[in-house]
Amino acid sequence: MKHLYFIIFAVLITACGNDNNNTSEPISTDEGDHDHISITKTQFESEKMVFGSLTELDFNESIKVNGIIDVPPQSKSSISTFISGYITNTPLLIGSEVKKGQLLVTLQNPEYIEIQQNYLEVTEQLNYLKSEFNRQKTLFDEQITSEKNYLKAKSLYKSNLAHYNGLRKKLQMMNISPKRVEQGQISSTINLYAPISGTVSKVNISNGTYVSPSDVILELVNTDHIHLELAVFEKDIMNVKKGQQIRFKIPEASKDTFDAEIHLVGTTIDAETRRVQVHGHVENEDSNFIVGMFVEAEIITESTKKLSLPKEAIIPLEDGNYVLALDEENEDVFHLKKIKVNLGKQTEDAAEILNTDDLKNKQILIKGIGMLLNESEGGHSH
Repeated sequence: MKHLYFIIFAVLITACGNDNNNTSEPISTDEGDHDHISITKTQFESEKMVFGSLTELDFNESIKVNGIIDVPPQSKSSISTFISGYITNTPLLIGSEVKKGQLLVTLQNPEYIEIQQNYLEVTEQLNYLKSEFNRQKTLFDEQITSEKNYLKAKSLYKSNLAHYNGLRKKLQMMNISPKRVEQGQISSTINLYAPISGTVSKVNISNGTYVSPSDVILELVNTDHIHLELAVFEKDIMNVKKGQQIRFKIPEASKDTFDAEIHLVGTTIDAETRRVQVHGHVENEDSNFIVGMFVEAEIITESTKKLSLPKEAIIPLEDGNYVLALDEENEDVFHLKKIKVNLGKQTEDAAEILNTDDLKNKQILIKGIGMLLNESEGGHSH
């Protein structure tokens, strides 16, 4: 049985070669010799076969983890108001791009008018109380008035000054100019502006909505500095270090593989999941990543170079794995020899060859075998 697979393989090459070019010579094999096969160059070309040799390749020891695409805390902003009001203007939608300082929403509330009126009144009182304080201080210094009158004037002035400074700061937090209020320009509305540049990721309001300080009105995200947030199991964390390479995929959005590097390793374990957060910097931030995307990742903990062959070059038989090596080349024919190989580490596309001395300086058939083997498993007809 162990020779039958190889015999079928040889017959298939002959059959396919004859179909593709009826003038080509059939494959020849020595009677009873199942370790050698000859292929005409016409058949070689028609089957799109390719010779290659042992190639040095990186074989990695890795840890498989999951995580998400995220951004640093300073690249996110939840917009709220510290004083309640009704939304009167909200020109933005989810996905809208904004610049730092751009108008986001406008709110209205009669209370805003009262605050400005109070500020004006306190400002006027402050001017009088300051003048009175200075007068009482002069009189006290000249021993014309009592200390009681002086201290009373001082107390009233300092108290009013604190009230003035508090209201002034409150106006600034409401994005209302104290100077404009002092000029008599009182407004019933306030504006909220973007604290960062970015994209609107969430809108929780519409015109007429009443919002309080505890309500999040909008959320902004700046994706200029995308990174990975990975969760590593407790049993693997001792092998994870800053600077290690990360290869990751976004299975729901792309078949591509992307590169990143570990930037920070958490120092605490989540009590419920028994995992540690690992922060990775993405090498190509220009990709269309979206915050919150699920990622499947491999953290490369060790990488060694080994001599290898493509998996397509390897023929699995009952007694082991084999390759076809060029034994001799004539004008029109390739004479191939079946050589057993011992496999080591493997990737998705390649396998480490342990007995490299057996294949040293040899040309190996690395392409065109897989199709024939698939045909032998499913039948071959013409």
